[in-house]
Amino acid sequence: MFSEIAPRYDLLNRFLSFGTDLRWRRRAVRLALEKRPGRVLDLATGTGDLALLLKQTAPGAEVVGADFAPPMLELARKKARERGLAVRFLEADALALPFPEGAFDAITIAFGFRNFADYRRALGELHRVLAPGGRLVILEFPPPPKGAFGLVYRVYFQRFLPLLGGLISGNFGAYRYLPESVEAFPPPEALKALMEEAGFSVRYELLTFGVAAIHVGDKA
Repeated sequence: MFSEIAPRYDLLNRFLSFGTDLRWRRRAVRLALEKRPGRVLDLATGTGDLALLLKQTAPGAEVVGADFAPPMLELARKKARERGLAVRFLEADALALPFPEGAFDAITIAFGFRNFADYRRALGELHRVLAPGGRLVILEFPPPPKGAFGLVYRVYFQRFLPLLGGLISGNFGAYRYLPESVEAFPPPEALKALMEEAGFSVRYELLTFGVAAIHVGDKA
């Protein structure tokens, strides 16, 4: 599914979020780079937007982007070449990462964590490949917020977004999957508890009235 929508993925991210996802990503990058990491992994990197932003913001850092969809990675490599940014992109499974213990000082995941088949196992792998004192930053869509704004957002997210995304990408199933996966995702407090269970010290912040959330987990 992700391979099929790769050609229109960036366009739809900007269009369907009204460009707000760029601001969310910049916030995630600032949090990930607070401790001046030397080695950074962007997991579920997709077409590489966050990995490239990390490298652009911290030119001295070694940045690796990993994903399981080869067409996404090809687009990421092309963007890196065009921008002259030295980011290594490779195919990887989040539940069995091909890296040794303590390989990275920071790990970022933007809108990919909810797609992992086993959250606990993924968090265990992330904790394993983080160096002591390392930081995990997860940017994700929690279930839609409550209240009047949440009602309006839910109508857009569940009805208009799948239609628009399907028309532009040609894959209606992929954009029906998006709201379904968000509705099934743990709310912020539950994700915080899962991260703490895996050994992280966790805090989180809600963005744009709760449309998105950033969880920051530090390894002792």
